[in-house]
Amino acid sequence: MAESEKTTGFSSFPQGKPRHHWLGVILTLVFIVILGGGAVYLVKRAQKSPAAGAAAGGPPGGFFGRSAGSAGPSITVGEATAKEGDLPILIDALGTVTPLRTVSLVPQVSGILLATPFTEGQIVKKGQVLVRIDPRSYQQALTQAQGDLVRDQAQLAAAQVTWRRYRLLLDQDSIARQAFDTQDAQVKQLQGTVETDRAAVKRAQINLDYTTIVAPFTGLIGMRSVDPGNYVSTTTTSMTSSGTSTTSSGIATITQMQPINAIFTVPQERIPDIQAAARAGSVLPVTALDQARTRQLASGRFLTLDNLVNVSTGTVRAKAQFDNAEGKLFPNQFVNIRLQLGTAHGVLIPVTAMRTGPDGDYVYVIDQDSIAHMRPVKRGLATDEQIMVVQGLKAGEQVVSEGGDRVKDGSPVRRADAAGPGGTASGAQHAGSGAVGASAAHPGWANLPPQVRAKLQGMTPEQRRSYLQQLRAQHATAPGASESALASVPRGAASK
Repeated sequence: MAESEKTTGFSSFPQGKPRHHWLGVILTLVFIVILGGGAVYLVKRAQKSPAAGAAAGGPPGGFFGRSAGSAGPSITVGEATAKEGDLPILIDALGTVTPLRTVSLVPQVSGILLATPFTEGQIVKKGQVLVRIDPRSYQQALTQAQGDLVRDQAQLAAAQVTWRRYRLLLDQDSIARQAFDTQDAQVKQLQGTVETDRAAVKRAQINLDYTTIVAPFTGLIGMRSVDPGNYVSTTTTSMTSSGTSTTSSGIATITQMQPINAIFTVPQERIPDIQAAARAGSVLPVTALDQARTRQLASGRFLTLDNLVNVSTGTVRAKAQFDNAEGKLFPNQFVNIRLQLGTAHGVLIPVTAMRTGPDGDYVYVIDQDSIAHMRPVKRGLATDEQIMVVQGLKAGEQVVSEGGDRVKDGSPVRRADAAGPGGTASGAQHAGSGAVGASAAHPGWANLPPQVRAKLQGMTPEQRRSYLQQLRAQHATAPGASESALASVPRGAASK
């Protein structure tokens, strides 16, 4: 029974399965051989591609864009040359424009406002009539005071005549001493009355003059707060043209525009630097910029520091003065102030060339083989466009100024001028050396014009072939002096 069960068990397996198993193994081995052959082919192609890429003027690279001895493909970057120069020592601060003088036109006498002969927002000259108040009551008061003065002067003259007569009679012992003393007292009393009348005349004249208000200096006048026809006084409630009731302490306001000051704050740490620069005797230039720091509004000079430091902010107020000839500075305007304390000499590079990492500041220096090397540096003063390198860089060295985010230490780089028409001016310095190298790599290009050689150098082999064909077609229709030069270029030179 057991033997029959074993026979039955073996007979239950399919008879074709061993053949299918060996077929799968054979197919797997064939697939592995194909993969190995493809890998060998790709390796050989990668070893040959660097020389072909170099002869074609393109970046070195194999099948995956890598050469046998490079760390990776070339990266197109912008370059700049470190140069020695002077960098201004600047202090940037936020300031407020403040006029030298601000005057409110406040009436000194009460009365009906007859006229305001000025245009709101215009520049008024010193002595120009700005306000007229009804003068009739003050003219009458002046006339009355002048009449009282004339009356009292006549009484004084009569008393002085009597006094001289009494004096003569007293010398002759013809009148009593008491009568003379009484007359002498009356003369002095009338003299006092006359002086009082003269003061009243002057007071009335002053009140009359107050009915006309003139500009105390040349400046910009603002909007009037009281309309003509209203009753005005030193503090009065009146109706404006808009129908609103206002309590005004002045009819209008004048601010002096030229010159004009700016108040700004500087950190207390910079006080010694400012004082040292001011003691040197030179005028410290100050520039007023707009909010975006892109447009210069005015230039002036530094005046003084305040005598106290604000303990809550750790800053001290400073004042600068501007001629404001063009009127670009306006009272209470917020401006950016740039104070220059002097200049410093050193190695300068663009701000975009300076980079910061975990270990501090560094730059990428490009060597003669177009390899970028990371070099730690120590930064100094800086402006919006340039930065001074105190340590780690020499004048004349080439640094990466654009595209540094894609660069690593030891990476091969390609200057922007070799990337095509979009190259920057910084790479133009190497155009001559690049043209010579292209002529050496392509002997057939030696007779071509320099601009044609430079253009061919930045093209791929397909682009060169198409471009040379276009040039030959153009010269075939319009032969010129360079036709022989194109004829000397081998047909296969474009693919090299």
